[in-house]
Formats: sequence, C-alpha cells, structure tokens
Amino acid sequence: MHKKAAALAYDKDKDSSPRLVASGVGQIAQAIIQKAEEFDVPLFKNEVLVDSLVHMDLNANVPPELYQAVVEVFVWLQNTEKNTQISRL
Repeated sequence: MHKKAAALAYDKDKDSSPRLVASGVGQIAQAIIQKAEEFDVPLFKNEVLVDSLVHMDLNANVPPELYQAVVEVFVWLQNTEKNTQISRL
C-alpha cells in the first residue's frame, strides 16, 4: 500500500471553505509529511478523507460532502494546539 498525504489551508478572510494546498502518493506523500514535521505541523490520520482529497485539484475548495470530516480535523488541530500551549507554560 502506498502512503498518501494531503495538506489543507483555510483563511477565513479569503476562503469560503478549506482548500487543498498539497497532495500526493508515495514519494510525494512522504515529502509532504516530512515538510509538515520540519515545521512542527501536527499530522492527522484519516484514510477515508485522504483518499478523497488526493483526487481533488490543487487549490480546490473542499466540497460540502467532506465538510464534516474536515471539521473534525480542524477541531483536533485546535485541541492539539491548546494542549501544546498549556504544556509550554
């Protein structure tokens, strides 16, 4: 099985919904993961979501049918960031 990865971005002032800024399979996925780790970006694993995202065009907005799954990622990320901030105090 090939490794898959996708990266989302969301700017509430510019985007109507999160957009796909990177995706790939195999070596490209590994490069995305490595870059995320270099910048301490937390990694969230959801195979069903990444399968849907890797087939989208880059810079495309996430379609409504994926909103619930993406919301779960952003809630998880927000909680992870809060816990990291608390642990640094």
